[in-house]
Amino acid sequence: MDQRVKPAPHEIRRARSDNPKMRERDLAAQLGISEAELVAAHCGEGVLRVEARANDLLTGLEAVGEVMALTRNDSAVHEKIGIYDKVVTGDHSALALGENIDLRIFPKVWKHGFAVEKRDGDDVRHSLQFFDTAGDAVHKVHLRPASNLYAYQKLVARLQSADQSPAIAVEPAPAHMDAEVSGTPTDAAALRESWSRLTDVHEFFGMLRKLKLGRRQAMRMVGADYAWQLEAGVVPLMFERAVADEMPIMCFVGNRGCIQIHSGPVRNIKPMGPWLNVMDETFHLHLRTDHVAEVWAVRKPTKDGHVTSLEAYDADGRMIIQFFGKRHEGEVERADWRALAESLPRLAAPVAA
Repeated sequence: MDQRVKPAPHEIRRARSDNPKMRERDLAAQLGISEAELVAAHCGEGVLRVEARANDLLTGLEAVGEVMALTRNDSAVHEKIGIYDKVVTGDHSALALGENIDLRIFPKVWKHGFAVEKRDGDDVRHSLQFFDTAGDAVHKVHLRPASNLYAYQKLVARLQSADQSPAIAVEPAPAHMDAEVSGTPTDAAALRESWSRLTDVHEFFGMLRKLKLGRRQAMRMVGADYAWQLEAGVVPLMFERAVADEMPIMCFVGNRGCIQIHSGPVRNIKPMGPWLNVMDETFHLHLRTDHVAEVWAVRKPTKDGHVTSLEAYDADGRMIIQFFGKRHEGEVERADWRALAESLPRLAAPVAA
């Protein structure tokens, strides 16, 4: 974000009215502010500030019924239509484990929240929008025609903030989770030893933190039996083959405050310019393929045998999107997914460490 003087709330509202068709995220960038500041400027004009209490949100949303859950980062937007159920609350992490809405939430990252009403002719569209300390979106919930508006209004009243001012304070974004770690890295032998002793994919991040390594640093060091770099354009090819084989996959898109997961087949792929779009009945994905700078295939040992992921990164080393074959705890990896991942074209000259 640049260092120019930020516009006042009334100036932000005027810019919004002058650009009614522009996406909030794009208008905020044009104004040199965060998306949360843009939304906050409209408090009292279709926007109500709510407290970013992720656990209370999760427990209150089931009664609202069918909604659309949206989680995004700079390069991918992941949308799922369904119900928030099978909720597990927690201070460090919280979960929604429903059939369609499957989330991993990190409540301490959530800072700002808003209930937003938008008029579209005679219709009013309702959403709950949550942001981190930098004002970047972590998660949004959009009501649908089948949603229970009364339950939604009760939830909004429960979360309503005493502070309804149209300005918020934001802080610079912290270093991203996948950042390279400076200093003397762990030697490859120590990394391979730790990697070989993994018993669950969820142990991977803890291993990296203990060894003081970034994800791509580890992949470059560990050896091609555990991680190998693919051609940067393989993600559309992966989708093409998964659709042709009706193969159920898992697709993860996340940011610091939330990870959202699709599990199941994908069917309707629509490229449009740089965007790869999945437009299925309960799953929509919008991926900027031109942002993908590196793709890695990664094998992680588990107690059920190794599992294979595809991981796409942007030019700054941030993970954009991650894929697995659909599986449940205690199941071996799907043979068709493993074969697909291992058949994708490898990069002829991998990036040096």
